[in-house]
Order: sequence, then structure tokens, then C-alpha cells
Amino acid sequence: MEDIFIRLKRFFSRGNLLSKFIFINAGVFIVIRLAMVFLTLFEVNSDHLLEYVRMSSSPALLLYRPWTVITYMFLHVDLLHILFNMLWLYWFGGISLLFFSERQLGGLYVTGGIAGAILFMLAYNIFPYFRNLAGHSMLMGASASVMAIVFAVSFYRKNYEINLLLIGRVKLIYLALFTLLVDLLSITSSNAGGHIAHLGGAAFGILFAGQLKQGRDLTAFVNRGIDRLANLKKRRRRPYMKVTYRRPESDMDYNARKCKEMDALDAILEKLKRSGYDSLSADEKKRLFDASRK
Repeated sequence: MEDIFIRLKRFFSRGNLLSKFIFINAGVFIVIRLAMVFLTLFEVNSDHLLEYVRMSSSPALLLYRPWTVITYMFLHVDLLHILFNMLWLYWFGGISLLFFSERQLGGLYVTGGIAGAILFMLAYNIFPYFRNLAGHSMLMGASASVMAIVFAVSFYRKNYEINLLLIGRVKLIYLALFTLLVDLLSITSSNAGGHIAHLGGAAFGILFAGQLKQGRDLTAFVNRGIDRLANLKKRRRRPYMKVTYRRPESDMDYNARKCKEMDALDAILEKLKRSGYDSLSADEKKRLFDASRK
């Protein structure tokens, strides 16, 4: 049993930020489900446990539990719910890492989740349709965070294509717009809160993509806050050491380099499609080979 935990710890520490997000969501799901089973065996209502990690649409209740703005985006209690969220996070998170840094992916997840939470609370306290539900509606799940990532990469690289089973190659932005339409049509359904949160995450993803093209990273403030917390924790552990962190490349430089590389790769692929593999130079063949291995 000890070996299993050691292996899991190694897997977590060696994985990229995307795999860590999936790992955390899965771990929280298992812990919460086990706790719910335990409470049910003793005939204790498990909702009392979830109230401390789900986000309420009530501003008054949120003041007593402000941490739920963060905890809700890692919380799932239904197997299909977490399965589909993690599949989307895995697929689109992997695509986003072709264009964004890991820090930006993490910032998108957190800030997109917060944007979804804000829109959820505003909608439930502004629209008369939700008046009777505003005091006791709860939000949980990573969907808003995932939608922020989906829409960020879709609007940042609008011509990027993926293969869909039985359909073929489809531009990523068309899939994102279809998802947006589904959410808009579902904001008065039984899961209205979830779909509204999706829209909040999607809106932030679109805004992030537009600002990043102009050289502004909207996730920078979140990452700076996380860095301060991390450095504060290190200073508490080792007060005799001075912890400094110097990034070899800024987010702006990173994105500029990635865009340049993708444009060069697109030109090679277009030449390959037009004239065949033999028409490529040795350097172009090497670039294409290196890209295929990533």
C-alpha cells in the first residue's frame, strides 16, 4: 500500500500542470464520495458536508464561506459529471498547451472558474425567474474552468482543426460556438446554474484570447498571487533561505515564439499539401519531424 502512495506522489510531482489538475479533481472526488458513503451509513445527511465546499448563490452565505469560490471548481459527486469534465480538460488542455504556457493554463482554470461563479451569482440575484431559487442554489464542478480553456484556445487560434468521430475535421471554434449555443438555450433548464457558469467561463476565455493577441495576459495577476503564496510558504519552512524565482522567458515572449513556430509549421504543412513531401527542404523535413514528436 505504501508503494502505491509513493508512486502516486511521484506521478503527481513529475506531471505537468494539466495532469495535476486532473489528479486533484479525481482525488477530491474519491475523498468526497467516500465521506458521503460513511455519513450515509450513520444516517447523516451528506449535504451538510457539501455545503462547506459548494458555492452558494446567496451573497450573505458566501461571506461566511468565501473559500467556496475556489473549492467548487474542484468538486464533483457524480461519476459522469467528473468523467466528461476531465475528458474535456484533457483534450482541450492539451491543445491549449501548444499555444499557452502552463502558468497561463493554470490562470485560465482558476480565473475562468471565478468568472463562472460571478455570473452564476449575478444571474440568480438579478433575474426574477430565479428569485425563488436564489437563497439555496449551489454550484459545483470544473465546467466553467474547462469552458474558459476551450474558448481561450478556440478564439486564439480560430483556424485550428480537430478530428471528430463520424464527422471528420472541424475547426475548433465551430465546436466552441455550438457549445455556447447549447448553454444559451439551457439557462432555464434544471441545471440552469451550471450552464450560466459555463457562459461566464466562456466569456473570460474569449476576453483572454483577445487581450493576449494584443500582448496583455489577463491571468498574470492570478499567477502573481499564487507565486506570493508559494514563496510565503517556502519562507515559513526555511526562514534562513532567500527564495527567488527568475523566469527565463516572459509570457509575452513565450506566446510570440509559439505563434512564430506555429506559423512556420502551417507554411510547411501547406507546402506539403500542395507539392508533396519531396518538395520540402532538409530543414523543413526536420521541423516537421520534430513537431510530430511533441
